[in-house]
Amino acid sequence: MRSPSSASGLRSAFRLSLFLSACLGAGLDYIFYVRWHRTRQLAARARWTSRWGRRMAHCAGVTIQSSGTFPTHGLLTCNHVSYMDILVLASIHPQIFLSKSDVRDWPIIGWLTRCAGTLYIVRSDKSEVARVPQMFEPAVTQNLVVTLFPEGTSSDGRQVLPFYSSLLEPAVQNSWNVTPAWIEYEVKGGDACHDVAYWGNMTFLPHLINLCAQKQTLATVRFGTPIPPGLNRKELARELRSNVQTLGRFKL
Repeated sequence: MRSPSSASGLRSAFRLSLFLSACLGAGLDYIFYVRWHRTRQLAARARWTSRWGRRMAHCAGVTIQSSGTFPTHGLLTCNHVSYMDILVLASIHPQIFLSKSDVRDWPIIGWLTRCAGTLYIVRSDKSEVARVPQMFEPAVTQNLVVTLFPEGTSSDGRQVLPFYSSLLEPAVQNSWNVTPAWIEYEVKGGDACHDVAYWGNMTFLPHLINLCAQKQTLATVRFGTPIPPGLNRKELARELRSNVQTLGRFKL
């Protein structure tokens, strides 16, 4: 990461203070809206995450735009670039996320995902993967879309990694539609692959400070056409990845 100028350093400090203030506000809202009123259903958590996702992203200097239609049911599959993906997607519509288990212990983001009702999975544990259909059931019965990142990890955004087909088994078993989505970031005067994308050996706090220092960050989400039932999970994974690549205008 580049050494910040005095202007970008002040910008980062200001935005980081706004971001932390938004986290405090979100925490208080969670206590009154979710805990004290005993509305711990996933739907209430999803609405809470959506309400605060855009505010937190804005505090970090991220502007959000989207095209296409958010699905009304089933699964949403998206490429994975950064921890900001959750805030950006949540800001567009209430939804429940599936995440790898270690995110639960991340600073700030881990707390946010726990409050949001995120479903966690140890991807290396086959018994955990086998439980995925049961994990999705509470969300689906409350008419919530479940969003997952089938690449299994984040990348620099320049490519779409192969999709893990096992995470799509619930859609195959229950004949759910699965909608592809693409997310990308642009940084004015910067490089989104380093300033927004969170991958490799990056560490959270220095990355967040650098993100807040950028002049302007634009997040764009494109929703594709839902894929109807009828494919097995491997066929579905290939079709989804191809559609996500198309949404990102990759050459196939």
